[in-house]
Amino acid sequence: MSKHIYIYSPSSAVRDKAAFRRGVKRLQALGHAVEIDEAALSSHQRFAGDDATRLAAITRAAASGADLALIARGGYGLTRILDAIPYKAVAKAIHHGTEFVGLSDFTAFQSALLAKTGAVTWAGPALGEDFGAEDGPDDIMEACFDDLVCGHGEGTGWRIPARDIDASTALRPLKDAVLWGGNLSVLVGLLGTPYFPAIDKGVLFLEDVHEHPYRLERMLDQLRHAGVLAKQRAVVLGQFTSFKKVPHDRGFGLHTVVDRLRTLLKVPVLTGLPFGHVPTKVLLPVGAKIEMAAEGRELFMVWGHRHGHHH
Repeated sequence: MSKHIYIYSPSSAVRDKAAFRRGVKRLQALGHAVEIDEAALSSHQRFAGDDATRLAAITRAAASGADLALIARGGYGLTRILDAIPYKAVAKAIHHGTEFVGLSDFTAFQSALLAKTGAVTWAGPALGEDFGAEDGPDDIMEACFDDLVCGHGEGTGWRIPARDIDASTALRPLKDAVLWGGNLSVLVGLLGTPYFPAIDKGVLFLEDVHEHPYRLERMLDQLRHAGVLAKQRAVVLGQFTSFKKVPHDRGFGLHTVVDRLRTLLKVPVLTGLPFGHVPTKVLLPVGAKIEMAAEGRELFMVWGHRHGHHH
């Protein structure tokens, strides 16, 4: 099912041009028509062009009429321009069928858009690190991407890690809960701003990379102290990767952080979501209403058909 995919760079400069080219070739091999934004490979300091250049790229992506707008990469850059993004134009593009997909720094864009317009975007792959992976794209990621492209994507499921089985069995089935979240560091940077979604009784999912567990704990506590976590119906932890433990941790680690969080919250804290800076990632509709249920060690998240989309 051939789709029009628009590639643009709203965050950091593309440094791995080979991965970028591999990603484009891979999407073309899957039968898609790939359109590359004129500034996709621009570079200014660490950014994919200066702020005005990246804002113009977002505007072009919204005007492209593409089935899918996919970021070239994450990094850093969207937080700087949140007060200038054309949210109405993006929401209108989404209403007319363009799906915006990305992760990491893209959490800022997704959260701000959700806070400002309620429009749904997709937490999912980036072109370079996912489609341009040297060993080829991950099969599960690609299958989920294909589901979205074909309009069949209606949910996902995963196995809870064995040590967290108790949390899974305690989960009561949820309906009509807004799914939101993304990268923990980026999200915490939006607290107290107009770009932080005010979601009650939602399902908050979180991931991060290069952050030591004590830094993750500090950020989770910031969300907890701000009253955000207690207002959710569930907190779902994805993958937290690429951090280095140090000798003086003395056994303090990710599991310490999660276990402590569970003692402090009445809200279920679930783990193992296949999402984050890892090859095997699912696609998640940020801002959509979902249902969630557990059967033993299996967790299911279902979002069914999306309205307002013409496939």
